[in-house]
Amino acid sequence: MLILTRKIGQSLIIGDNIEIKIVSIDGENVKIGISAPKDVSVIRKELLEVKDENKKAAHVDRSSLKCLEKIIKKD
Repeated sequence: MLILTRKIGQSLIIGDNIEIKIVSIDGENVKIGISAPKDVSVIRKELLEVKDENKKAAHVDRSSLKCLEKIIKKD
């Protein structure tokens, strides 16, 4: 991991066409601006993690469904 120190108004460049700029700093909060081509996806990591967890939670094992179906049919 590369760790850099930047001040408000300073930027860093990733590759040839992605710019990360420090917009403001307020206590522990840092606002950043990201300039990137439209074909580059920019998403907060925590949202990506939630998406992955939701996919896992939505996955249902078919054998478990068959067992549940048998239990329901007995009643």
